[in-house]
Amino acid sequence: MRTFASPAAPTSALSGSNVAAGFITVLVGFTSSIAVVFQAASAAGATPEQTSSWLWSIGMGTGLTCIGLSLRYRAPVVTAWSTAGAAILATSLPGVPMSESIGIFLFSGALATLVGVTGWFEKALSRISLPLASAMLAGILARFGMDVFVAMKSQLVLVLTMLATYVIGKRLWPRYAVISVMIAGSAVAWARGLMHVETFHVALATPVFIAPSFSWPTLIGIGVPLFVVNMASQNVPGVAAIRASGYRTPISPLITSTGVLNMLLAPFGCCSLNLAAITAAICMGKEAHEDPSKRYMAGVFAGLFYLLSGVFGATIGALFTVFPKELVFAVAGIALFATIANGLHTAMSTEHQREPAIITFLVALSGVSLFGIGAAFWALLAGVLTSLALNWRKARAA
Repeated sequence: MRTFASPAAPTSALSGSNVAAGFITVLVGFTSSIAVVFQAASAAGATPEQTSSWLWSIGMGTGLTCIGLSLRYRAPVVTAWSTAGAAILATSLPGVPMSESIGIFLFSGALATLVGVTGWFEKALSRISLPLASAMLAGILARFGMDVFVAMKSQLVLVLTMLATYVIGKRLWPRYAVISVMIAGSAVAWARGLMHVETFHVALATPVFIAPSFSWPTLIGIGVPLFVVNMASQNVPGVAAIRASGYRTPISPLITSTGVLNMLLAPFGCCSLNLAAITAAICMGKEAHEDPSKRYMAGVFAGLFYLLSGVFGATIGALFTVFPKELVFAVAGIALFATIANGLHTAMSTEHQREPAIITFLVALSGVSLFGIGAAFWALLAGVLTSLALNWRKARAA
């Protein structure tokens, strides 16, 4: 595991770049996947008040865990809801009573707490090498990097301006390059009439308590798949993001904390709380802060923005629809350029792991999903099996 070197000059953790990284984290999280949560709530038959409560509980859960865990471990720990898990719920919950849906959320959170407390999850992932974890993370994030150039098809001037701003910013003021990209993109979007301000409205969320009920068929048929998908599609790449960024944060307490808070907020509609990977990488890169030991404040600011999203519920979702999707794609991809490069560098740095790492990278990049489990899990599995096949003599000798 690599260690961090302190920068030549001391800098404050309370920087504008950390604030920007936190905001972009929440911006990308909401615009990329909050619609799936709405679909899950609709499938469960949630009323508008209950849907607002779901958003409140998710915002509170992600906000509290981001702030608490980032401050506790002085590392940018970012959490999120599970997009894949919400997709499973959207297709599985029709016909399931709301009280049983809440029971499913409680059950999944309890299983996560169990594997966190026992350390089973961390022990299993400790056997995965850093090059493979870095390759998997780079493969996941590369799709976001490519989206920058895909967005040029529909908004060439906007994206080119943002790219030029990034290059100039990296040369002249590297700490604020991504902030500059966001400002420049917003200015161009405003000038070209691309900002959808008419969609914005203010509304406070009110938590609605729903007593859970339990049914073995739904717990086994929906609760267990939800737990498995959350762990494989969210927590596995989340751990990879932490390790690939060089942080030694213990994993079991993170899993335990998200599981416990998931259980506490489940009666209000919190369907899942997991480690984030894609949005976490934004807070773990150089653009957040030049000093890795002070990037934890990016996680804290992300948590504060998530808390606001919980308090204002649908207001924050409406705010993020103001930005054109091309701006969101571009700023997310540009913010991840350095992280993708670092991931590829680490993945290729060990000679005997290069072929397993490239296979891991390509599987993750493909986005393949089998049996409801996303590419991150299959990428690591392919990489580990390839490494065992190619290096079993070395492993046996060791």
